[in-house]
Amino acid sequence: MSIEKMRRTYTLSGLDKKDVDPNPMVQFDLWFKQANDSQLPEWFEVNAMTLSTADPHGAVTSRVVLLKQVKEGEFYFFTNYDSIKGKQLAANPQAALCFFWPHLERQIRIEGSVRKASREDAVAYFHSRPRESQIGALVSRQSSEVSSREVLETRMQELSAKHEGSEVPCPENWGGYALKPTTLEFWQGRPSRLHDRIVYQQNDDASWQIIRLSP
Repeated sequence: MSIEKMRRTYTLSGLDKKDVDPNPMVQFDLWFKQANDSQLPEWFEVNAMTLSTADPHGAVTSRVVLLKQVKEGEFYFFTNYDSIKGKQLAANPQAALCFFWPHLERQIRIEGSVRKASREDAVAYFHSRPRESQIGALVSRQSSEVSSREVLETRMQELSAKHEGSEVPCPENWGGYALKPTTLEFWQGRPSRLHDRIVYQQNDDASWQIIRLSP
């Protein structure tokens, strides 16, 4: 396999400053809707995003998580607070998100500060999940060492029996985070690798400056 020869040409669309909305959240909603309205295979998750966090020493960790809410200018995801990402965000509440939609030849990169979501938001979302996922959150001590899968499966059976016929409690160490963006970059693939990059940068007065970056 020759990795260096793997290449495709991007030809679907272009992006210019005059074409984007002055509000980056409106522009995000537009692109997200277009991505979601496309005819996609069932396995493709439009709300999948790469989340990058860093520890106090600058060591970066990335993983794919799911966007679950966008409201009041913030991007929400949910997790175990004792996970690696939770510990890193507690020490360094800055993060970056990246959405990649290859079927539209588009990418959105987002940077900003992160806060914990309210307990009310966490509990409401927790109870909207499938029951098996709720119990799974009780089972997993996320990112801690486990001796075997059988340990998890046994614990799953025990907790399923324990909570049969009753509401599954939302763990205290499980909840949401909200990222408030200060930078959003909208990337559109173009021929000859001369891609379009339009960036929104937040000013001190909370207004947005829109600039074009060289590819």
